[in-house]
Amino acid sequence: GYGESPPPHRPVTRRETMLGSVLVPVKRAIDYAVKVRVRADGSGVETANVKHSMNPFCEIAMEQGIAMKEKGHFDKVIAVSIGSAKAQETLRTALALGADTAIHIPVEDDTTLQPLTVAKLLAKLVQKEKPAVVLTGKQAIDDDANQTAQLLAGFLDWNQATFASDVQVESPSLLSVTREVDGGLETLSVPTPAVISADLRLNKPRFAKLQAIMKARKKPIDEVTPADLGVEVAPRLTVLSVQEPPVRKAGEIVASVDELVQKLKGDGVL
Repeated sequence: GYGESPPPHRPVTRRETMLGSVLVPVKRAIDYAVKVRVRADGSGVETANVKHSMNPFCEIAMEQGIAMKEKGHFDKVIAVSIGSAKAQETLRTALALGADTAIHIPVEDDTTLQPLTVAKLLAKLVQKEKPAVVLTGKQAIDDDANQTAQLLAGFLDWNQATFASDVQVESPSLLSVTREVDGGLETLSVPTPAVISADLRLNKPRFAKLQAIMKARKKPIDEVTPADLGVEVAPRLTVLSVQEPPVRKAGEIVASVDELVQKLKGDGVL
């Protein structure tokens, strides 16, 4: 009644915001600091003897999954990578960062992998592992396709929120996701299960500690083949040629605004 004190606020417990497990796909890509070179025959980019590492956007997704587990929102972080045997190096990195389990889907020639195939493989694996959320990077820096998360959500008929710059847990079945759009920021209420793709500003990934790296070397990595999942990995698209962008011409210094205007008119810009 009137004059009575309001009931004390009851803090939300970890159990009340526990979503379940999270699956985080991680891709082995050419390291972001390496200058990419096109093969002499134009068939693709040079990958032999080139440093590779975890795709930066996958690192951000992995950091988000681990951080949310540390807050009690997930009970397990599952890392998965599709590719050659060298993809296991990326999975070891994920385990060192804090992933609980790792799954390798072996594909002999991962340079021919395309987003449609990756999404099909992940969809079948998700049906097997049954995570509450799939956290992906928004794109890989090698092909810049930005398709896998959207295709995966379509195959699973799950809710999706792409380009996430913030993810909050509202309840065991509801996420609040802020995403970057052309006009600014958009915040969505996203019921789980859901596919979330991470944008650059979602977080700053941690570095793996030396002790964790050593322990990760001994941890088991499960293997699930495309045949086990019933997915054909042959590419549907053929790359006809890859060419480096044309070399930019050197700039020219002008003495005045009038000279600049004349130059622009002479070049047909104005």
